[in-house]
Order: sequence, then structure tokens, then C-alpha cells
Amino acid sequence: MTSRLYIGNLSYSATNDELRELFASYGNVKDAKVIQGRGFGFVEMGSDDEAKKAMEALNGKDFKGRSLKIDEARESQPRRRF
Repeated sequence: MTSRLYIGNLSYSATNDELRELFASYGNVKDAKVIQGRGFGFVEMGSDDEAKKAMEALNGKDFKGRSLKIDEARESQPRRRF
């Protein structure tokens, strides 16, 4: 497990601070970033255990009218050039 989580199905009105606040009750939030206009974001927790707790507690939960989809974040892959 990694301490970095992918947060999908976010409301387009969600902010970095709201995302940080949502995850803060499950541990230390090192970083919370909403990708504006895309409906997803990333949260980095202080430890793998904190990330696991947050994922178990919040996956499928309603946040601002949408059901969150939380997974472990994958490393970004380089884009292929054509």
C-alpha cells in the first residue's frame, strides 16, 4: 500500500482545503490536490496505515453529492509520442 491515494468522482466544486479537511480525521494529510475541472484529485497521507484507514472509511461515501471512488495512486506513465 502507498500513502498516496487517487480520489475519483469528486464534485467539480470541491477545493483542496475541503479535500484536506475530509481526510484529516484519518491521519496526517501531507498534501491534498483537486485537479480542477476534471473530477478527481490526490491525497497523500502521513503513512500507509493512515491511507488504508481513510480509503476503507471514505470509499463509496457521499461527498458534496457524489459517491467517492478511492484507490491507490499509480505512478504516472510517460505519454507516447506519435
